[in-house]
Amino acid sequence: MREVHFAKLSPQRKMLACQHVANLPVRCFVVASNKQNMRGHRNPFAEKIPSDNWFYCWMTRLLLERVTHWVGQRSIVEHGQIEKVKLVFSERGGLSYDQLNAYYQWLRYKGDNQKLTLGNLVYETIDMRLLEVHNHSGHEGLKLPDIVASAFFKAADLYDTRACDSQFALALRPRMARWPDAKTGLISGYGVKLMPNLKRLEGCTQAEQLTIFRDYGYPKQWWSDGGPQAVFSAA
Repeated sequence: MREVHFAKLSPQRKMLACQHVANLPVRCFVVASNKQNMRGHRNPFAEKIPSDNWFYCWMTRLLLERVTHWVGQRSIVEHGQIEKVKLVFSERGGLSYDQLNAYYQWLRYKGDNQKLTLGNLVYETIDMRLLEVHNHSGHEGLKLPDIVASAFFKAADLYDTRACDSQFALALRPRMARWPDAKTGLISGYGVKLMPNLKRLEGCTQAEQLTIFRDYGYPKQWWSDGGPQAVFSAA
């Protein structure tokens, strides 16, 4: 298939697609943002990002904090040193190579003052010569993240796809990244990152929309105590 239109697949074919990903030698990361919570909210720090797509850049940063951390840790184990990661972005968000390049250069210029409580990008893994932006249509490498993102969207969405159904996202559990990379490591806050946190979303969204995040290890008590955030920042 040139494109995988996950929403148009039957439930059986959705499951087959996710089971296919779950059997591949990959690690998957998801950053899920509840945009209803952003109404009236401002983040002056994020608004300083030198790009028209500052929100996309900011979410990308949260994703890459986790991806580059995983690559850095895994490459040391496998190669004895930190290796580089190749980043391939879909251009559907209107994002260009120049915008991404300017954003990462800005982050490095700001240095540690940009550091979030969760951690920071492992810049040693990033080489801008290994960053590409492609049209998702027909690009083999962009089909897999489309399946993963669509599965989690289906699990948390009540409106565009009619009803939450978490079975597809749960089928991806074997491939969701854990901190540390072990069978018993945490997925919540690392392989699956919810923005804002679960506690802030309770009461302002439907309970069934949050089920998938609890299934991936987001107990309420963890967030009141710092939980996975504290674990990740200690890495």
